[in-house]
Amino acid sequence: MEPSPYIKGLHPPSPFSIRIHRTSLFPVSPGVDPGPSCVLFPSPLALAVMALLNDLLNLNLSDCTEKVIAEYIWIGGSGIDMRSKARTLSGPVDDPSKLPKWNYDGSSTGQAPGQDSEVILYPQAIFRDPFRRGNNILVMCDCYTPAGEPIPTNKRNNAAKIFSNPAVAAEEPWYGIEQEYTLLQKDVKWPLGWPVGGFPGPQGPYYCGAGADKAFGRDIVDAHYKACLYAGINISGINGEVMPGQWEFQVGPSVGIAAADQIWVARYILERITEIAGVVLSLDPKPILGDWNGAGAHTNYSTKSMRNDGGYEVIKKAIEKLGLRHKEHIAAYGEGNERRLTGRHETADINTFAWGVANRGASIRVGRDTEKNGKGYFEDRRPASNMDPYVVTSMIAETTLLWKPS
Repeated sequence: MEPSPYIKGLHPPSPFSIRIHRTSLFPVSPGVDPGPSCVLFPSPLALAVMALLNDLLNLNLSDCTEKVIAEYIWIGGSGIDMRSKARTLSGPVDDPSKLPKWNYDGSSTGQAPGQDSEVILYPQAIFRDPFRRGNNILVMCDCYTPAGEPIPTNKRNNAAKIFSNPAVAAEEPWYGIEQEYTLLQKDVKWPLGWPVGGFPGPQGPYYCGAGADKAFGRDIVDAHYKACLYAGINISGINGEVMPGQWEFQVGPSVGIAAADQIWVARYILERITEIAGVVLSLDPKPILGDWNGAGAHTNYSTKSMRNDGGYEVIKKAIEKLGLRHKEHIAAYGEGNERRLTGRHETADINTFAWGVANRGASIRVGRDTEKNGKGYFEDRRPASNMDPYVVTSMIAETTLLWKPS
């Protein structure tokens, strides 16, 4: 299939663009169909406009004012979509409790009726803003009614209660979350790098691969990696995944509810970067049916008792409790997970609970080092890529530390 006739990021054609023939490098006459050998370059006017916009976007506000911009972020009505809006603060703030509450129209996000639409944003966590930079910030919020009750899509509130329980806090639960995602071509919603309406070669060369025919979207992935580090997110790595056009980033180890805050803000930053790149981010757990890997959010977990000597026995008891509540966890681990958890493509069947050492086809995997050292962590491989990290992290803590089997 012929490559796109337009340079990435500059399509569709605009009046500020000029067509140049690939072979001759001479302009193509207006109204002439240049065919697939034509590349679209920005005209001098377009370059000037882009340069001016870039200068304005990169203005350093600290040169002229103490005021800063705070981008308030929250989770929308679907439970997976992210919303945000910005406000001006009189000066830098580094404590979320010192930030003002705000409100938004919940009837426009599917979170409130039109006749009583006001939803209140409570700031909960602050991150540096990699887009505006300087002293500007991103603010992760959760959502409440004017009376102070958490709205139904606010899963953070219950998670905070679980993590503040003395029995949980004493165990200092650590999480490392492996967020898989798929990059899609904007207009056709087909994976990046795939021929439109067709398929690439079989899986095999793409996992951690390099090369123009194996790795699609690495510029987006690296931009996201650095932006998360700048923001203060404890992002610990990235890699290309088994299905072409699919990638993964890891966050952690992070303690308690901070792991979920960081995953949500990392998702938001990725949405913003794909917006700039003109690419669509998908967290669908099985974006392409057939012999292609799905996308998960494997959640690595340990407690202080698991990390200490003798921790392997604690791990085995925790896994046993997770097995007893398998159905409850599956129900909370993401929409469409039944399309992913089939017993194939490095998954366990959704109706079967099993664990094993170094077994990527199990529900729970224990690493070789953990078995050898007699302490460490385990990996819950069941969560889907679209899971709510507030739900998953707090539920694992609740089951393993608070729940008492009858």
